[in-house]
Amino acid sequence: MIYTVTLNPAIDYVVHTGKMRLGEVNRSAGEEMYFGGKGINVSLVLKELGIPSTALGFVAGFTGDAIEREMADAGVATDFVKLKKGNSRINIKIKSTEETDLNGSGPDIEADELNAFFDKLKSIKDGDTIILAGSIPGSLPSNVYEKILEKLSDRNVRVVVDATKELLFGVLKFHPFLVKPNHHELGEMFDTEISTKVEAEIYAKKLQEMGAGNVLVSMAGEGAVLLDENGKTHRCGVCKGTVKNSVGAGDSMVAGFVAGLLKKEQTPDFEYALQLGTAAGGATAFSGGLATREKIEEKIKELQQL
Repeated sequence: MIYTVTLNPAIDYVVHTGKMRLGEVNRSAGEEMYFGGKGINVSLVLKELGIPSTALGFVAGFTGDAIEREMADAGVATDFVKLKKGNSRINIKIKSTEETDLNGSGPDIEADELNAFFDKLKSIKDGDTIILAGSIPGSLPSNVYEKILEKLSDRNVRVVVDATKELLFGVLKFHPFLVKPNHHELGEMFDTEISTKVEAEIYAKKLQEMGAGNVLVSMAGEGAVLLDENGKTHRCGVCKGTVKNSVGAGDSMVAGFVAGLLKKEQTPDFEYALQLGTAAGGATAFSGGLATREKIEEKIKELQQL
């Protein structure tokens, strides 16, 4: 079983408008709502690829109820901790002449509620996969990812981490199976700028030396690079299309990569997993929302013909 963790789920309220005029009334040309958070996005794309998962995390209030209903409607199992106070956050995404995000902070999580979440980890067994994705709410300890992995250290669990800087550095001692920074995030970790695949490989290797098994680096228009646990480097080109949406593209890549490995688990095919991950990420970037199975299949055919 695959478990995804989203500690601060959200409803993304996307508003399309013309040129914004500050201090005046602005009217939208259209709106959409998307339910997610990084781990939830991974679960939704896994479902599109025929891979079941269980989404873990915290929800609160009427917005939390809406997130749970949406996941149920999408056919994704959830086992959230329901918080006593507050509401799951709403993020406002303004699509104007420029894109502007106003992200909510989310509800406070109390100590007993965090312990209730830890109790749910007891159901994770040898051979399962856990995907930790996204930032940490301010009310939780900054090392909560490390605490999660400590709880799982007595089991043979495949760990995937999509996080930035100190969050990612902190989990490397647990030897995660896969980490997935983008090239900007990888550069920030080592106080440098990364613009080429050669540079990405150099710093991805440093993450392996610090404990990561496989390192997948997404590079926007430059494609992606994977350093696998066998010491081999894989490169993948970029899907063709017009970018409509950057939200969830990295999460979709994680979902596609994991699904690609699971489909050939007896003899892991890292090349295929990289292609499926890149296709899933591109399918989301070129869509209004998260990737569909049809769009992913279209994009992987393009990549395999390069």
